[in-house]
Amino acid sequence: MDIKNLTTFIYVAELNSFTKAAEKLGFSQSTVSFQIRQLERELNSQLFERVNHTIALTEKGREVLDYAHKVNKLTLELQENMQETGTIRGHVRLAMADSLCSSIFSKNYASFKKNYPEIALKIITAGTGEMLTLVDHNEADLVLTLDSHIYNTEYVIVKEERVGVHFAAGAGYPLPLGAKLSVRDLCSHPFILTEKGMSYRRLLDERLAEMSLEIHPILEIGSTDLICALLEQNLGISLLPDYVTAKKVAEGKLVLLPAEDLEIEVWKQLLYHRNKWVSPQMESVMEHCVKRGFSQE
Repeated sequence: MDIKNLTTFIYVAELNSFTKAAEKLGFSQSTVSFQIRQLERELNSQLFERVNHTIALTEKGREVLDYAHKVNKLTLELQENMQETGTIRGHVRLAMADSLCSSIFSKNYASFKKNYPEIALKIITAGTGEMLTLVDHNEADLVLTLDSHIYNTEYVIVKEERVGVHFAAGAGYPLPLGAKLSVRDLCSHPFILTEKGMSYRRLLDERLAEMSLEIHPILEIGSTDLICALLEQNLGISLLPDYVTAKKVAEGKLVLLPAEDLEIEVWKQLLYHRNKWVSPQMESVMEHCVKRGFSQE
């Protein structure tokens, strides 16, 4: 049996398309179709149902997909183990929330590169749904998300912790000192927020919708560092994770604004797909993320 056919089968099954699989693999669609037919002949089983230009895995196809993932995992492990020992080298694709990039790599990438000079790291910033799609299709090796808690046996959780999030403003922002603030009160102020639909911003919008409230921000931008800088100029209010604002709050440049009637549960989770073989380079990136991105107990 040709392992390449199993790899093609995985792509077709996960992308649910011969055309998309061909594009990802750099093959013609006829080549992909031939490889799947060849695999079906060898296994004497139909792997896909083909109806009106759509495909779906058969029951046998789902069984073969599980075995194909195991074979692919063992193949990668064998290839890695046959390489020269010593220096850890290779590519790692890490999908992560944009607001986590600065805390994990902005000040710490130099030390990571010094320890692992032969590792090429690709950072992909995306929303949680897109991240999980990437790891499901083996287009990302690891996911570091900041969102509601993910409960799914398809993924292995390397590390997780709950993250505090609060409304924040500049120390000189005109709000009544000592006043008890409600979400409705805050909604009347100008807001500077991360992009709509992204992690804790999405959770905020969902919670506000439950309260029949809505925020129309004056600015939406992915950089939490820039948001903090604008808050220092007393230009508005934002909702940010505590690890983003902690230093500025300690310096007296920002203040947190606890809203009595709003609580948002946000989790930071580092995970990978359960069928993914954890290579030495992937282990190195995970170690760095855990050390730099999570509280050390």
